[in-house]
Amino acid sequence: MQFLHALSLTVTFLGCFCIYRASANQRWASAPWPAGPARAAGIVLLAFGGWGCLRAYSAVAAVFVFCTALMLFFCLIPYLGALAGMRRSDTHEAR
Repeated sequence: MQFLHALSLTVTFLGCFCIYRASANQRWASAPWPAGPARAAGIVLLAFGGWGCLRAYSAVAAVFVFCTALMLFFCLIPYLGALAGMRRSDTHEAR
């Protein structure tokens, strides 16, 4: 069951990441991913993550864990992108 917990949270993170990378304001790279396919993949991944939470936890706990993970990941991913952008600019300045 531990594997299902980790898998559902990983798939939820990847779903959030796909949706974020489809945004025009993303900071992970110079150009966003194509909006349609990236958002569709993100929604499918989020559905699998929610399903995994429902299989790993009771219904109330699954909703709580899934919503908390969504809030965490959607807040964390932009900051990780900004951090990655700062590291890229630091390596370019060092050359």
